[in-house]
Amino acid sequence: MPTGGRRRILTTAEGTRTGSFGPTEWGLFAFCGLVWGGSFLLIAESADHFASAVVAFIRVALGALIVAVAPGAWTPVDRRDMPRIILVAAIWMSLPFVLFPWAERSVASSVAGMINAGLPVFTAMIAALLLRRAPRPVQAAGLIVGFVGVALIAIPSLSDSRSSALGVLALVVAVACYAVGVNLTIPLQQRYGTLPPLARIELISSVMLLPFAVFGLRTSTFAWSALIANVALGVLATGAAFLAMFTLMGRVGATRSSAVTYLFPLVALTLGVVFRDEPLHAIAIVGAALVLIGAWLVSRTEHAPHEAAGD
Repeated sequence: MPTGGRRRILTTAEGTRTGSFGPTEWGLFAFCGLVWGGSFLLIAESADHFASAVVAFIRVALGALIVAVAPGAWTPVDRRDMPRIILVAAIWMSLPFVLFPWAERSVASSVAGMINAGLPVFTAMIAALLLRRAPRPVQAAGLIVGFVGVALIAIPSLSDSRSSALGVLALVVAVACYAVGVNLTIPLQQRYGTLPPLARIELISSVMLLPFAVFGLRTSTFAWSALIANVALGVLATGAAFLAMFTLMGRVGATRSSAVTYLFPLVALTLGVVFRDEPLHAIAIVGAALVLIGAWLVSRTEHAPHEAAGD
């Protein structure tokens, strides 16, 4: 591969598939929504006993192990792309993976879900800046409808919230980091496929988190429930789901793939009703319908793809 010259880091790209979602896209979309929708429970269980950095390190290290053993994971990449890979490792995994378990100690899950559901809006704004164009009207409408749906699902539990301002700020920073990371990753996925960039990103993130995890052991207490939850978080949410998400991002772009977060409150609502006998409010049913409509609108056909400027 060529190694001369510089390659700009702050760029993104359109998805390679601009048509409406097909079975493959819907399958990847639904899988990520189901796994990550349930991951908040795993994060909360892990954070009850493990320091935030320990939770983050275990999940990233296990995810890296899953990806690293896959055939083709260590296909060479152009060294000009290593600064982008290092940046993505820091802002899409290391920092937000610490911020989320730390914030969930002081932020109600309903509020955390609401803030996380802002990811498509953040992502669309950053994509618009980098690509120098706004989302198509149908995608913009889907983002709005989906966010309203998330709000309606969360409303019944907001009255019980005792969220700290600092915890909320940490979640906003984490979601903004996710939005930047999603956009910066797309050119990597389209150049090398899913495995080579993801293996390097997760390995580098593990190295970044290791010293903080060692320090965090002093304030951690062992519990099998926390360990099992953390292992599930690593294998499913950081291993399998990231494999699916990387592929989805390369195919449909940053804005449309990030709308998967609109499924999170829907999954959490369903799990609560089925396994915890939580009440099902009429307003939440309306919200769930709007979430599905919003996801469908976001999945509609985009215009012809364009290359990211300056990449």
